[in-house]
Amino acid sequence: MARSIELQEIEVWDGNTASSNALRQAQIDVIAAYPITPSTPIVQNYGSFKDNGYIDGEFVLVESEHAAMSACVGAAAAGGRVSTATSSQGLALMVEVLYQASGMRLPIVLNLVNRALAAPLNIHGDHSDMYLSRDSGWISLCTCNPQEAYDFTLMAFRIAEHQKVRVPTIVNQDGFLCSHTVQNVRPLSDTVAYQFVGEYQTKHSLLDFDKPVSYGAQAEEEWHYEHKAQLHHAIMSASSVIEEVFNDFAKLTGRQYHLTKTFQLEDAEIAIFALGTTYESAIVAAKEMRKKGIKAGVATIHSLRPFPYERLGQDLKNLKALAILDKSSPAGAMGAMFNEVTSAVYQTQGTKHPVVSNYIYGLGERDMTIAHLCEIFEEINEDALKGTLTHPTQQFVGLHGPKMSFF
Repeated sequence: MARSIELQEIEVWDGNTASSNALRQAQIDVIAAYPITPSTPIVQNYGSFKDNGYIDGEFVLVESEHAAMSACVGAAAAGGRVSTATSSQGLALMVEVLYQASGMRLPIVLNLVNRALAAPLNIHGDHSDMYLSRDSGWISLCTCNPQEAYDFTLMAFRIAEHQKVRVPTIVNQDGFLCSHTVQNVRPLSDTVAYQFVGEYQTKHSLLDFDKPVSYGAQAEEEWHYEHKAQLHHAIMSASSVIEEVFNDFAKLTGRQYHLTKTFQLEDAEIAIFALGTTYESAIVAAKEMRKKGIKAGVATIHSLRPFPYERLGQDLKNLKALAILDKSSPAGAMGAMFNEVTSAVYQTQGTKHPVVSNYIYGLGERDMTIAHLCEIFEEINEDALKGTLTHPTQQFVGLHGPKMSFF
């Protein structure tokens, strides 16, 4: 029987510590991991918990991230509650196995601490790895601070393991800005947290010899399509389960989450959409704009996959101008979030068709200051006043040297 830790009502944790404690409280059967900055402290802390008797499950150190996800697939197929953590090149190395996990419908939970992808080598945060994973068949949840990193890690098990879902789930947090930045976190007690997550319900276990199954069987054109269609259906249908889990968590903690998150959009005429910690920075900038009489708001999502098209479209439909921020290189196109968010807004019934623009920022953790965000608000306010773009559609923010813009 694992030992418990008596936590304070308020703990001072960074995002990594928050996530590792949530993993400890979930009492996972197997964690297989290979360390990589900035997610290393998650598995390092977990190893310490294991050594000190706070965990009953197995902690497997492997030779690479590819091996880590492979071990997770094997353990999950054998009927265990399974998790791991990684970042950047580690995620890139395990991509092949991400598709195996989702295709086999194994409810693994992955803490992805977002970091730039090489080259050039960079250990700091952007959303390149988040975007790399978005179409791999995993549910992908987004957080803004250490409290959310803790909460969403606990909720991810409930979501992934739900009998109507059974899809692996990623919990994203910003590298360093969240993972290594301490804030007040209100954790649940070990007992309450485990009761919320619940006992793992095994389904189609390889070790159930009374009901033998095969995993990873070949399926050519006769059935491959149907497997992928069913996976897509499960992810899309997961929205209602995610909201259900959010509501159950709110009853327990008072912290209510939704698929989207907004600030002062009720009367806003202009808004910034941004993921992760930038959402909270944009709130500060929006408050500055409101002091000047400019009706500014902010929006983000808690669910990248399934993408909340309908809800986000409703949130944004009355805007006159919208700036969509992407913290990843678009590599020859509009930013990924620009495409997703614009689609959500323009498919919504009754939309006022806001003027939309795309700002690329923060690659390799280049500073995105409040001044930068205020400048973006000022630019799109001109768009709102004139009813058309007054600048290029896509701009790179904070770039050394001449300005770069396209379209």
